[in-house]
Amino acid sequence: MKILAISDKESKILWDYFDKSQLEGIDVILSCGDLAPEYLSFLATFFKGPVLYVHGNHDASYEEKPPEGCICIEDRLYEYQGVRFLGLGGSMRYKPGPHQYTQAQMTRRAARLWFSIRRAKGFDVLVTHAPAKGLGDGTSLTHTGFTAFRGLLERWKPAYMVHGHVHLNYNPLAKRVRRFGETVIVNAYEKTVIEVGEGK
Repeated sequence: MKILAISDKESKILWDYFDKSQLEGIDVILSCGDLAPEYLSFLATFFKGPVLYVHGNHDASYEEKPPEGCICIEDRLYEYQGVRFLGLGGSMRYKPGPHQYTQAQMTRRAARLWFSIRRAKGFDVLVTHAPAKGLGDGTSLTHTGFTAFRGLLERWKPAYMVHGHVHLNYNPLAKRVRRFGETVIVNAYEKTVIEVGEGK
């Protein structure tokens, strides 16, 4: 399965200067948050497969105007063509507002998904907005990653974790791809393509 992962910045080639060839061969579009709902709706009108998303910390507008034709996988396990996606959006709580969580709150969210994960015998792609603690996160509270995500990676060893939140253009030393055990971690900032095999 070929996945177009997007996050944090609307790609001009996918919106302003839309080039449909960018979607050729893509099976799933995966949004990791902080993108205009109109952008996701626009992509959904040209794309035959599912457009899946989790919320970023700047996605308060989704409450009033969710992306049309898209599927929210927040706090659920979603399977498509044999690939299991687990969605946990949001960032560390750093000010009042939606889609922000303390470490304890995110740990509880992840714990509520364990029955679904066990029943599905794991998952293949962890989809988040924030990174995991110590794995591509930042030093400020705003960009601190979640320890609960490390626990999910250590216990279930998914093939991929895909996140956003950390803008690659802010830090020239930031990595698009890193590895943690058996999991490849991908920062989806703006857009990138990954390939995932079916099952483990």
